[in-house]
Amino acid sequence: MPKKNENETPEIEVAQDFGEAAEPEPRQDSAPGAPDPLEELRAELASEKDRYLRLAAEFDNYRKRTLKERESLYKDAVCETISKVLPVYDNLARALAAPCSDEAFYKGVEMTMAQFTQVLEKLGVSKIPSVGEKFNPDLHDAVMHVQDDSVGESVVVEEFQAGFAMGDRVIRYATV
Repeated sequence: MPKKNENETPEIEVAQDFGEAAEPEPRQDSAPGAPDPLEELRAELASEKDRYLRLAAEFDNYRKRTLKERESLYKDAVCETISKVLPVYDNLARALAAPCSDEAFYKGVEMTMAQFTQVLEKLGVSKIPSVGEKFNPDLHDAVMHVQDDSVGESVVVEEFQAGFAMGDRVIRYATV
């Protein structure tokens, strides 16, 4: 056997198949019944992977929840603002319903009302249909009941104040 030089590096066995890593065999010098370090590392890796996946799922849920809260907060702010300016809509509607001899004044009020309704539509606010519709307690607020055989039962015949909704959320119930 040739004498080894202390400066030489020991030979290392290399796996023939470079596509797969050669799995080291368990060390024989460990005491029987002692935990295998490779198995301990695998268990630790599985534990960390599980922890990582749970953390990623928790973060994803947090992101979705904050996005929903932000959208809800925006909707709340828009609904609150719209509810504050709806009396302006009511006054414009009353002005249009009143008789007016000045054609230019009436045209100006009409244009203001058209612009106001366009702004409401751009914000996603729609008028709740009332007259001729079946009474819906989720959309209408009844203040009076009229017996009229010419219309069906529970059909709205008169609207006292327009109702508005943003999507499926009612901003103001229609007073009928």
